[in-house]
Amino acid sequence: MAVGVSGGPHSLALALLAARFCAARGGDALALIVDHGLRDGSAAEAAWTARTLAGRGIASEILTLGLPRGPALQERARAGRLAAMLARCGALGRPWLLLGQHRMDQAETVLFRALRGSGAAGLAGMAPWRAAEAAVILRPLLGLPPVALEALLRREGLSPLRDPSNADPRFTRVALRAALADPDGTGTRVAALAGAAAAFARRRAQQEAAVAERLAGALHLAPEGWARLDAAALGRDAVAASALAALLRLLSGAEHAPASAAVRALLSRGQGTLHGVLWSDGVLCREPAACAPPVPAAPGAMWDDRWRLRATWQAPEAEEGLWLGALGRAGAAALPRAVRRGLPARVLAGLPALWRGGEAVSVPPLGLGWPVAADFAPSGGPLCAYK
Repeated sequence: MAVGVSGGPHSLALALLAARFCAARGGDALALIVDHGLRDGSAAEAAWTARTLAGRGIASEILTLGLPRGPALQERARAGRLAAMLARCGALGRPWLLLGQHRMDQAETVLFRALRGSGAAGLAGMAPWRAAEAAVILRPLLGLPPVALEALLRREGLSPLRDPSNADPRFTRVALRAALADPDGTGTRVAALAGAAAAFARRRAQQEAAVAERLAGALHLAPEGWARLDAAALGRDAVAASALAALLRLLSGAEHAPASAAVRALLSRGQGTLHGVLWSDGVLCREPAACAPPVPAAPGAMWDDRWRLRATWQAPEAEEGLWLGALGRAGAAALPRAVRRGLPARVLAGLPALWRGGEAVSVPPLGLGWPVAADFAPSGGPLCAYK
C-alpha cells in the first residue's frame, strides 16, 4: 500500500496502522510525503516526517510540488497532492492509496457542500473508496473521531506536526470547524453531519446501482472512446438523466458531469452537444472542435484528459518534434475506407494521432502508422464514480 502522510497527527496515525496491517499480511506500506513548498520550512517538515517514519521502520518518499500562490490555494493544493501521489502509485505499481480523512473531515465536507448548494450526491461526502486510474483511493478512518487518532500517537510517544494553515480563519473549512466547536469530533453536531453523509451515501449507492443497470441495457461503449446509446432503452426519467450525465463526463474526460438542467434538456431532445460531447443518430462522441490542443508526445503523455500514450522510443531523438493531438476532420477524411473500422467521421476526427511536421504518422487506436498504443483512460475516472 501507499499512504499519504503530511506529518500531521491523523496521517501519521494512519501510517502506523497501515504499516502494521500490511506487515501482518506479508506486505509493506510506503509513505508518500508531499512538500508543497508554500511556506518556509516545508522542506524541513517533510524531512522530519521521513525521519520519524524511518524510526518506526516505515519507508517513505518525498514528492515536491511547485504550486503558484493565488486563489483557491487549499483546493489546488489538495488536487496537486492527490495527483502527485497517484502518479507515484502508478509508477511503483502500488494499487492502494490510503488517505487520512476522519469523521470531523467528513462533517466539514458535508457542511461545506451544503453551503455551496450541492445535491444529494455531494452531500454523501467523501467516499470510503473510489477507483482512480493509477490506484484505488481508500479512506479507512472516516468513521473515527480525531481524538482517537491523537490518543494513538500519545500512546506511541509521537508528537506530530501542526500545519498553521489549519488554524487560519481566512479559509472556509477552518471557519466551519470553528463553528462546529467540536475539536474532538465526538459531539452531536459532528455526529448529525456524519450520519447525514452516511444516509446520502446509501442513497447514492442505490442510484449508482440503478444507473449501472440502465446503462447495461442501453449502452455500447467502444474502446475508441465513443458510445452507441439506445434512447428507448435509456428512457427519460431521473435514472436516465443520471446515466446520461455520467456518460457525458466519461466521454469528455471532465472531472465533473454537466449541470443537471442541461442534461435533462439534452435528454428530452435526444440529440445535440453538451460538455464537449456530440450526440447524434444514437452515437455519442467527443466533439472534434472541443478537443484539447496537441501536447508533446512523450511516453505516458495524457491528451484531452482522455487518452494516455503508451510508447517506448528506441532512440531519444525519435520523439523530437512529435506531437499528440486530434486526427481532425481533414485527417479523418483522408483515411482509406478499409482502415476506418466502420467508425463515423465525427468519431474518427476526435481520435488521437501522432503528428510531425503537419503529417499524421500514427493513429494508435486504429493501429495505423508507428506501432504505439494510446489507451482511452479518462482522468475523471470510470462511470458511476464519485469523489
